[in-house]
Amino acid sequence: MALHFSPEEYEGRKASVLAKMADRKLDALLLFSQETMFWLTGYDTTGFNLFQCLILRKNGETDLLTRSADRLQAKLTSNIDNIHIWSDRVKKKASPAMQLRGLLDDLDLLGCKIGIEYDAHGLTAKDGKTLDESLRSFADTEDVSRVIPPLRAIKSGAEIAFARKAGELTDLAYQETLPLIAAGADESKILATLQGTILEHGGDYPANDFVISSGAEALMCHYKTGRRMLDAQDQLTLEWAGAFRHYHAPASRTIIIGRPQPRHRELFKIAMRALSAIESVMTPGHMIGDIFDTHARVVDEMGGNSLRMNACGYSVGATFAPSWMDWPLIYRGNENQVSPNMTLFAQINLLDNNEKVAMSLGQTYLTTDGAPEPLSNLPLDLAIR
Repeated sequence: MALHFSPEEYEGRKASVLAKMADRKLDALLLFSQETMFWLTGYDTTGFNLFQCLILRKNGETDLLTRSADRLQAKLTSNIDNIHIWSDRVKKKASPAMQLRGLLDDLDLLGCKIGIEYDAHGLTAKDGKTLDESLRSFADTEDVSRVIPPLRAIKSGAEIAFARKAGELTDLAYQETLPLIAAGADESKILATLQGTILEHGGDYPANDFVISSGAEALMCHYKTGRRMLDAQDQLTLEWAGAFRHYHAPASRTIIIGRPQPRHRELFKIAMRALSAIESVMTPGHMIGDIFDTHARVVDEMGGNSLRMNACGYSVGATFAPSWMDWPLIYRGNENQVSPNMTLFAQINLLDNNEKVAMSLGQTYLTTDGAPEPLSNLPLDLAIR
């Protein structure tokens, strides 16, 4: 069994969820998020692209309904008590959601109060509708999508150790890649080195594709297909993350090839000041929304109002495709509290579409009882090649 945490830690996590269930008088949870399954049981798979459900009963027992391809995967990577297999069938009434209802009946949950984790990449809208139809006369249900994410957002000591390792891989990947960045360099080689270094040193594939974009495309915030060669005068935006045991530590930089434009220096100055200001409110006693407000105030006061985004980061941790973004997102009005032992990625993106100038600056922090601790030792100065 390839568990990455102690039995005691898993029991503690389960106990915290059972306490939440008791508060809401729930008899069982139907869990569809792969992040939840990994955190709660160690179950590690990419098979969540097809229907699977982890059932947690109020007595603490766990049952997984999955496909035959993941039977052994669940046995080898998790502490799940019982593994059940659903079969692909043509008949509508034999859908996996209907087979789940049959399993719930076998577990004597007819007429019970059941919580459903709807906000999950592992539960499509189609399967969710079928699930609701199958349970309409079977049990009382409610949405519990926000029960477990706040528990996952506070990292244990063992999780923090993995996050620190991810941060080391973030730094190492950049340090190995930076010498390649120059006029005439191929983005493909840059990307291969950035990702390959992480894998070579024991890391994982990230939960989403790295951003690598240059020229006018450096203003893009997400990955797209297609590579180019860097010009003698260019800009390259990178957003990448070391990942270890699925724990992520993202970072971002815009690197200048040749001579920086005055606008590059202006935007870098704004980004640096905003990132520094963020650190002062990424502390207990503040709300997540305060982080965004501080970033927005600094950027706006320095004339960058039209250039900034409507969010400036998010929590990170053990996440799966299609995104390393986790709960909570850092946006205006978010009243969730900053607490010690969160891992938060703060990112300043300033995009001047008129002058085709980009500036991205971001790193991951561990919150503490006081000032946040960066999980990266990379310099924050403007990189010029």
